[in-house]
Order: sequence, then structure tokens, then C-alpha cells
Amino acid sequence: MTRKLTLPQFPVPPEEYDSRYLAEIVRSFSVYLQQMQNPGDGRYTALNLSDLQDDDVGLRENDLFKKDGYIRISRLNVAFVRGSQATGAVGTVTVSTP
Repeated sequence: MTRKLTLPQFPVPPEEYDSRYLAEIVRSFSVYLQQMQNPGDGRYTALNLSDLQDDDVGLRENDLFKKDGYIRISRLNVAFVRGSQATGAVGTVTVSTP
């Protein structure tokens, strides 16, 4: 698979030292490194995501996790918390037997 990168152009060196030339070289290498560190697009015919956690605790936005047999994407405004439970009570109930 080919990545569609626009490679930076490196300037032709001058006869004598020139700080602008050196700055341009550093800029070009910076662009190149950013492009090489970016994984780019991906297309796969098979993908195995093993050991995904069962909730979104500690994940960043857009990280993957599994919940109820589905792969989910963590969102900041939707919580899939670990082990939630609650109890409550309203009023009282009296049971009498004859």
C-alpha cells in the first residue's frame, strides 16, 4: 500500500554558511519526521483486537473497548462504568400474618 505523502523539498546548499539555509534544512526534516510518525490510513482484510478492556475507564476519547460483545469507541459524554449498582428505598412496607 502506498501512502500519499508530499515529501519536503530540501534546498540547495549555499557556497558559504547561511543560517537561513540551516533553518530550512531543520524545517524540512521536521516535516519529514511528522509525516513518517503519522501511521496514515489503514485498510485490512483481517484484524484481531485481543485483550480489550470491558469498559472505558482510563481511556482517551476515541479509544476502543468491548462492551456486551460489541466493539465500542470511548466518548467523553457517554460512560460505560465498571461495576455500577445502586439500591434505594421509598417508604415502608408492613406485612402482617393472621
